[in-house]
Amino acid sequence: MNATLTGTAVGAVLAISALAFGFWAMLLVALFMAVGALVGRSIDGRLDVRGVLAAFSGKRTSS
Repeated sequence: MNATLTGTAVGAVLAISALAFGFWAMLLVALFMAVGALVGRSIDGRLDVRGVLAAFSGKRTSS
């Protein structure tokens, strides 16, 4: 799935949830989608969770 198709799908899901359930529910759906994407990347091995946590804790910089 390329980036354009993925962006379109994400936009459609968020638009439908905003229309059907309201703004705050749309934000909750967006949060769940982001968490799901992070979990998926972690399982695929394309995201180093320890590196991300180290960067947020200040033990390691992003540069």
